[in-house]
Amino acid sequence: MRKIQSQGVHHITLVGADRQTSIDFWEGLLGMPFVFDQPNLDDPEEGHIYFDPGDGRLITVFTNENRTPDIRRTPTEPGCVHHLAFSISQASFWQVVERLDERGIKHSGPKDRGFMDSIYFKDPMGLLIELASYRFEPPEGCRHADVMIEAHRIRVGRGDHHIDRIHIADAIEALTTQRHQSLSEDRSPRNPY
Repeated sequence: MRKIQSQGVHHITLVGADRQTSIDFWEGLLGMPFVFDQPNLDDPEEGHIYFDPGDGRLITVFTNENRTPDIRRTPTEPGCVHHLAFSISQASFWQVVERLDERGIKHSGPKDRGFMDSIYFKDPMGLLIELASYRFEPPEGCRHADVMIEAHRIRVGRGDHHIDRIHIADAIEALTTQRHQSLSEDRSPRNPY
């Protein structure tokens, strides 16, 4: 038996209301360029519009002019989507509250997640959206996931409750030591003063 190896998220498709509500939310609020538009090939009554969330992958939405937005929270039973999280920079993250408030959009306020900052609010269809901002950049040649798994190992080894900044900092140091060569025979910490 062999795996079917995934190589990333290709796209996520959501059921939306009318076309303009989707454009106003995904592009007009979240800044995702509207990049593709065609009929839903499985349902001639629906449109299928595509947005670029910033990494070239796609968020797509089925639209129907007979549907209207419904802000009530989407189901969260087993098998349902709890929320979608999108990455934003720290500079943008600290503008989110003001920009949601000026539109009258209810939100959670900033949440400290140790290794990242988060804020939550609902889209016009009641789906919970998270805007997340890492508090670190991975070392050259590493991905965020590489830092997270190393930080997890450090946290577990220390018996700590959750990943926090110290685990991330130590993970970045460990990964840099493992993956980047040095002419020094001893790379241990020192006090040069």
